[in-house]
Amino acid sequence: MRLVILGGPGAGKGTQANKLCNHFQIPLVSIGDILREAIAAETELGKKAEPYVAKGELVPDITMIKFVRDRLLQPDTKNGWLLDGYPRTAFQAEELDFLLDTLEQKLDWAIFLNVPEDVLMHRCQNREKWRNDDAPAIVKRRIDLFNQRTIPLLEYYEYCQRQRLIAVHGEKTPEAIFQEILTQIPTE
Repeated sequence: MRLVILGGPGAGKGTQANKLCNHFQIPLVSIGDILREAIAAETELGKKAEPYVAKGELVPDITMIKFVRDRLLQPDTKNGWLLDGYPRTAFQAEELDFLLDTLEQKLDWAIFLNVPEDVLMHRCQNREKWRNDDAPAIVKRRIDLFNQRTIPLLEYYEYCQRQRLIAVHGEKTPEAIFQEILTQIPTE
């Protein structure tokens, strides 16, 4: 199973990603976690990404595409994966498709957790584990970027990818959301 999970900051992507990875026995490729680790370790990627992450901006496409390519070439992703935090733009989605073609893979589903903005803000402000990018101004900027650049991906995955979009309301309990996702993924 090859999945992408989409949603604004605080939508519950990490929670659902972990549940789905456990269910399908696939590795989680969390771009946010990897960027935060790279920044903390002061790696080359981390140094390039840090100014963007600090402002709540998107890391440039060229950096992200190279990173995702390197990660999806690792042996543990051969039989599937779940991408959390990528793609974030239509350009990145197209680049992901090109990459998957070269790897002779295809995306199974893009999962969208639909959560109202006020709920996203509240969740980010009340996380058990607070992050630097949870400051109110940064969260607001991240939500604005999500609306401007990521929302268009829904149409891309619904129409360009021949109905590969699963949309669920993300205000329910984590278990209810997970069960709703599973009911929408056809068993083959």
